[in-house]
Amino acid sequence: MTMDFGFSSDQETFRASVREFARSTLAPHDAEDDVNGAMRPEMPRQMANIGLTGLRIPDKYGGQGAGALEVGIAAEEVARADLNACYLIVNSTLVSEIMLGAADADQCRRWLPSIADGSTIPALVLTEPEHGSDAASLTVKAEPDAGGWRLTGEKTSITMGMYADVGVVLARTGNAGPSGVSAFIVDLDDGHITRSVFDDLGNRPIGRASIYFDGMPVPRDGLLGAEGSGFTSAMRGFDYSRAVMALACLGTAAAALDDAIGYARIRTAFGAPIGTNEGVAFPLVECATRLRAARLLCYEALWRKDQGMPHTVEANMVKWLAPKLAVEIVHQSLLTFGHTGYSSDNPQGRRLRDVIGLEIGDGTAQITKLVVARNLLGRAAAP
Repeated sequence: MTMDFGFSSDQETFRASVREFARSTLAPHDAEDDVNGAMRPEMPRQMANIGLTGLRIPDKYGGQGAGALEVGIAAEEVARADLNACYLIVNSTLVSEIMLGAADADQCRRWLPSIADGSTIPALVLTEPEHGSDAASLTVKAEPDAGGWRLTGEKTSITMGMYADVGVVLARTGNAGPSGVSAFIVDLDDGHITRSVFDDLGNRPIGRASIYFDGMPVPRDGLLGAEGSGFTSAMRGFDYSRAVMALACLGTAAAALDDAIGYARIRTAFGAPIGTNEGVAFPLVECATRLRAARLLCYEALWRKDQGMPHTVEANMVKWLAPKLAVEIVHQSLLTFGHTGYSSDNPQGRRLRDVIGLEIGDGTAQITKLVVARNLLGRAAAP
């Protein structure tokens, strides 16, 4: 048995191309996008031009048909330059993953090519004001209507909610519990919806929003899969998207740590570089060690996904670990800069505000630990 911790030559080439794209195209606008609190209109097409919005979409629908490892590589490298741009990768891969598992051929032909080419921004429309972590109890209704359904109720904390053209909407079509939840693919350019943006601490360009459905009509061919299968479809997508988001956090943390290490080499105090002081150097060593360990666990989860192996435990482990670790690393990196790190001219503060958001979004630490606990202990012996 062999154990290989490296990437293939094709994957390394891909990594280098994404890193250069992120450095040259995304990084110069990161600070401005944060101040403006808006996503630049050209960004989806720019990312689509190098295949980042169609990574998991098969080539017959205009995508790359890439593996989960490649998605992780892309998220990590993009996040080194701009964490918020990663949400375009995550949304497109998560929505396409759900569709490929539940949609029929006609639905795939209608929606996936435009997601792949960046002309359509997708969103997963799941969370509700009273039902975030307890998603199986959602109350937005899909009521039967002539020729289909009508959606009524409010969704909230929708990533890319202000920009999304299409959404996979989870709504109740049956009795209480997960078996009464169905998934619908809907055009969000409709007069029956109202959007309201959040004024957030971080992740300001991603347009996190509430969406209210006022009897929005959905045709019969908008149902994804069978009635009552929506919750299962969404949770299956989270099994690997959580590892992708973890790598995005670690990419941001790695960029922050690189800056701090570089500063510790050149900043002098008392006649020597500050890195010669154990109080500066050792915290950076600890950050580098923990970052490397978490990164390996992320890629193990994605490798297992590509091998068709169970990966729920690994993906949920890193979803609680990586955002927490990223916050700690960025914080320590900011402190390494001293008073200059506290200035808005330094990217550390912006990075810190952004990674904090992923301690909440896409599964809180409590929920992901619960998933792991039930796998380790069994449901009867777990919380």
